[in-house]
This record gives sequence, C-alpha cells and structure tokens, in this order.
Amino acid sequence: MPRFSIIIPVYNRPDEVADLLESLEAQTVRNFEVVLVEDGSTVPCREQAERAAAAGLDVKYFAKDNEGRSIARNHGMERATGDYFVFFDSDCVIPPTYFETLARELDAAPTDCFGGPDAAHESFTTTQKAINFAMTSFLTTGGIRGGKVQLEKFVPRTFNMGFSRRVYDRVGGFREMFSEDIDMSTRIRREGFSISLIRSVPVWHKRRGNLRKFFRQVYVFGMSRITLHLLYPGSLKAVHTLPALFVLGCVALIALGIFASPWWLLPLALWLVAIFIAALVQSRSLAVALKAVPASCIQLWGYGLGFIKAFTIKILMGRGRDIDEEIRLRKGK
Repeated sequence: MPRFSIIIPVYNRPDEVADLLESLEAQTVRNFEVVLVEDGSTVPCREQAERAAAAGLDVKYFAKDNEGRSIARNHGMERATGDYFVFFDSDCVIPPTYFETLARELDAAPTDCFGGPDAAHESFTTTQKAINFAMTSFLTTGGIRGGKVQLEKFVPRTFNMGFSRRVYDRVGGFREMFSEDIDMSTRIRREGFSISLIRSVPVWHKRRGNLRKFFRQVYVFGMSRITLHLLYPGSLKAVHTLPALFVLGCVALIALGIFASPWWLLPLALWLVAIFIAALVQSRSLAVALKAVPASCIQLWGYGLGFIKAFTIKILMGRGRDIDEEIRLRKGK
C-alpha cells in the first residue's frame, strides 16, 4: 500500500498532465500512487497516463462526466489506497525531491493537514513568472499564499495540499464551489485537526497562460471570499478587504489627480515602481519585471472588483450566496 495518494483532477490539459507525470517519474522516492480523474474532458489525457504507467509509474486513470474539480477530487479519494492524500493542480510540476522531503518532514513533525508554497520554474514563460510574482508577493497578496510573511493563518491550497485519511473520514470531501480549498481547510481546522505549512516542499505552478484568464481567475477569487464569509461568519479578515480598498483608493487618487493636482498620482506611481523593483530583484529579468506591473494591477483590481460586486449583491442587497451564478462561472472555465 502506498503512503501517499496523489489526487489530480483534469479538464482538457493533456500537455500539462504530461509535464506533471514526467516530474513524478523523476521523484527520488516513489512512495505514492497517482490517481488521475478526467472530469469530462473533450481532449483527454488517457494516452499520457498510459505512457507514464508503461514507464513504471503507479497511475490509476478514471474518466467521468464533467461535474467540477471538487467532485473529481472526491471521486479520486474514494478510489485511493494511500494513508495520506496529496493534491496537485494539473498545471503543476513537482521538484524531484518533493516526496522524499515530505516523508522526512511528516516523520519529524506529524501533522493532519499540510500545504506548501508555489513558485515559477525557470522554464516558464515570462507571463507565467510575472503572474506568479503577482500571486505571491507581499506587495500584492500580503503573503497569504504561503510566503515568508503572512497576515492571516496559513490556509493550504489545492495546488499543493495534503491531509490524512483520518481527516477525510471525519470531514468528508470537497464542496463544489469556488475557493473550495479554503472551505476545506476551514472545516479541517474547526474539527480540531492540525494544519502546517511545510516550506521545504514547494511546487512549480504554471498558473494562467495569459493576463485575461488571470483576471477572470482572481475576479472569481474575490467573489468567493464573500461566499466564504456567509458560510463562516467571522472568517472575513481585514487582509481580505485590502484589494477592494486598493481599487477604491485608486479611483479616488485618479479622480483627484485629474481634477485637483497630478501630485495625487504619486502614491500609485511609487507603488508601481516598488512592484517593478521587487520583481526585478526576485526574477533578475527585465521582461518579467515589466510584465509583473500589469499582472500585479490585475491581481488587485480583479480580486477587488469581484469582492465589491459580491459584497454589494450578496450582503448589501441581501441575495446571499448565488449558487446559480457560481455554477455559471464554474462552467465558463
């Protein structure tokens, strides 16, 4: 019986799955099985799964109707045999010592649930690297996605997350909703299980391939934060409101800059310069630093606008959690 069961939901991403499986083949230890769940894809990855299996990787491939990634993960957990479930997104690439390090860390400090950080591999495009910066920089997200400095309790995300079978038996599976990983982490913590950040097990996360798709992603993240607030009153923290305040502040500064004095635009200019310098220092790439500026603006504006819309509709207008809208947006993937 494997120690770890890797659960991967897949929707029309055979090329990315090929890269992910190749990185799992290269692991220094193979104390795991891979459970691939094809969620109604029109472009399946069965061929990639069979190739990896022929190369000696323990791969179980399941195809089902399209119902959403949470239900796909649950489908995989129901068929997994490991003692510990590990979740990756299909657009991740796993460093070769990941499972060797993970086993050592869990032996030294057992935990019921863990999460790890994500980063950009040197082979990624400049856009992917810029988006990675926008999603992980303290200047944009406040370090809430596994960075070195955090403004709230660590919350594992399903691009790099795991929990024990005991957790699954008590808490159950993922809900089909946006930010389902935050929902799951909240339920795990409320059941009294331990949650740890293991910094030594990062993944390389490709994220969205262009800025338009990135805007849509973070816009939905902003909307789902209000849904989580309605599900778990008291879970909304000051850090979650910062993108919305940023948007409102930008609008005010731009208006003052146009109608009062251009000096009101100075704070925005200084922030953009700070983004550029931080991205340049981190990436050592002028191209990445230049793209990090619009990517960071999109990260904050997209999330902020989604948050403001959901707050207006679901709280101020009293419509609550709009399930139909979430389903519509989900199917627009």
